[in-house]
Amino acid sequence: MNSTSTQFVTSGRMGIYDPMHQIGMWGENFKSNRNTSTMFIAGNPNPSASIIIAPDTKLDDQSEDTSHGTLGPSNKYDQEASKPSDKVQRRLAQNREAARKSRLRKKAYVQQLESSRTKLLQLEQELDRARQQGLYIGGGVDTSQLGFGGVTSSGILTFEMEYGQWLEEQNRHICDMRIALNAHISDTELGILVESGMSHYFELFRMKATAAKTDVFYVMSGLWKSSAERILLWIGGFRPSELLKILLPHIEPLSEHQAMNATSLEKSCQQAEDAISQGMAKLQQTLAETVAAGHLGEASYSPHKETAMEKLEGLVRFVEQADHLRQETLRQMSRILTAHQAARGLLALGEYFQRLRALSSLWATRPCEPA
Repeated sequence: MNSTSTQFVTSGRMGIYDPMHQIGMWGENFKSNRNTSTMFIAGNPNPSASIIIAPDTKLDDQSEDTSHGTLGPSNKYDQEASKPSDKVQRRLAQNREAARKSRLRKKAYVQQLESSRTKLLQLEQELDRARQQGLYIGGGVDTSQLGFGGVTSSGILTFEMEYGQWLEEQNRHICDMRIALNAHISDTELGILVESGMSHYFELFRMKATAAKTDVFYVMSGLWKSSAERILLWIGGFRPSELLKILLPHIEPLSEHQAMNATSLEKSCQQAEDAISQGMAKLQQTLAETVAAGHLGEASYSPHKETAMEKLEGLVRFVEQADHLRQETLRQMSRILTAHQAARGLLALGEYFQRLRALSSLWATRPCEPA
């Protein structure tokens, strides 16, 4: 309101046509010519009428023109005030560009998710083909040729079913972790994903412990794993110290304190692995001696069966100890790393095993040359 008033005052001072002033001038002229008008009326009414009417018409026209002239600058000012300034226009353009880039990023994330799902479906199809050929899990293997007995127990069948579900969930964890890292989410959200991923591995260790009590040979031999994974098997799973060597390059750079703790953890893992391996070697030796005791030509070695069974129960404890070491290694490593580093480590771990399984599938489906 103040700006409008100022506009009118300024316009008046600058000589814009003032209707009231002009009306006053016409009034004075009319009074001064009053006698002359009367003379025309006495002499000839028609000229007098034309003289009187002419000023009135001109006055109305000038008043109307003056009114429009006075309102002109106000309308022009309102139009200029309603137009966005250059700064506002730039801000709007920046907002539109930011929205466009946001839509493009969202589209890229959706496309990446769809691509990951497609790869997952392809991997599952390859795994199914490998299962059918008996190269992935024990259910398709002729266990009688491997010394397990002709019939697979219900506990092992349950484990195979649970492990298949575990793999599907693991693939979803990997996809979620990859998308989260690309989306640059907060450390708090990454920490939740890391805890979920670690708990998923801990669930696998629980499943293995239950299966080992049913058939420890099955778990230790790794028949539930792919052929490439079985090459790197250590007491039914991965060797923690070797896995640290594989993962550390993917989570660098590390601070000096982190590097020192990671090196200490690796040495502790190696010492624990050596102790477990030595215990396993001793158990294997005593088991072989127990089975070989007495005369091998005898039809039965009943007196030594109970002793041999006790030795085999020791294998279950070694599987549990090895999985406990794996679990503690993951837990200690997550404490050393930041949430972002731990997420990258779990992603690298999952992709590492995915590649081993994919390699097994490629090997199983390769074209074989005729002998």
